[in-house]
Amino acid sequence: MSQAADARWMALALSLGARGMGKVWPNPAVGCVVVAGNRLVGRGWTQPGGRPHAETVALAQAGAAARGATAYVTLEPCAHHGVTPPCAEALAAAGVARVVTALEDPDPRVAGGGHAVLRAAGIAVETGPGEAAARHDHRGFLTRVTQGRPMLTLKLATTLDGRIATAAGESRWITGSEARRMVHALRARHDAVMVGAGTARADDPLLTVRGMGPVRQPVRIVCDTRLSLTPESRLGRSLDDAPLWICHGPEAPDAAVRAWRDAGATTLACAAGADGWLDMGDVLGKLGDAGLTRVFCEGGGTLAASLLGGGLVDELIGFTAGMALGADGRPATGPLGLSTLGEAPRFQLHASRAIGGDIMHHWVTQS
Repeated sequence: MSQAADARWMALALSLGARGMGKVWPNPAVGCVVVAGNRLVGRGWTQPGGRPHAETVALAQAGAAARGATAYVTLEPCAHHGVTPPCAEALAAAGVARVVTALEDPDPRVAGGGHAVLRAAGIAVETGPGEAAARHDHRGFLTRVTQGRPMLTLKLATTLDGRIATAAGESRWITGSEARRMVHALRARHDAVMVGAGTARADDPLLTVRGMGPVRQPVRIVCDTRLSLTPESRLGRSLDDAPLWICHGPEAPDAAVRAWRDAGATTLACAAGADGWLDMGDVLGKLGDAGLTRVFCEGGGTLAASLLGGGLVDELIGFTAGMALGADGRPATGPLGLSTLGEAPRFQLHASRAIGGDIMHHWVTQS
């Protein structure tokens, strides 16, 4: 295969893998295509819940046509025995002649072991095509493996002058219906949607994905240091619709913890920082321990500032509306305590485009 052909087939595998985002945690959302000659004979992506894996699905579709073919996989095939046999062994058993992967899996249970199994079986292995795109798509999984926490995307919907509400608190709606629909699509591509207690009390949101057809609902997370939110909220009354996890501090009342557990929510006791609020590094570590790889934070300002100040925001997605509210409007983030520009969190522009009458801009930190 030429480099151009390898790039083209890997791009297809990446597009397939993206279909699993938000549905497969704690596993990575892998895509795989099997190509015989220049003909696609099998394709697959990690299925909801994390199994079967992409390679298994693609090989089953290819059948006997996999023998002598090339498999393109967006992440090194697994080499460890778990609930399912290793995908590296499945590829070898299918008789593929060549495997092209975008990048090596840093999981200690794999970490080059999958490639070693393939080479030991006499299969040609190449790594690298599509690496940059694969690192972006697999960032949640990679962050959890290497840093022990999920990737965090912060969403901000603001006016031109960075405000999220009037001085009186009116915020519906700053952005248009197209932008709000895009937010639901973004929720669906993450494992969890997170807000602070202030936002949960003020907006009384559902935090579910709506208008996207039947989808696997993300985990809903509320960061509530003192467990001020009650099970009578919409979040508490909708536990049959989507799971709810509440991260609280060490001083949360025992009665409140019991009330939420009795209602069916999961409570996670987290450390408090020096300011008395939740230590968001510890919160994300607990979420990583629970298997989450991709978290979508929708505010409010205090939580956003805590995450930005802690260097915990990996991607920032902003929606900017063509209006201004002035200095008396409520800012998108709380104080960061910065004295110089050099201390400010900085992001690189990944993409931007118009969404209805608003602008969507996607920023990333270096992975």
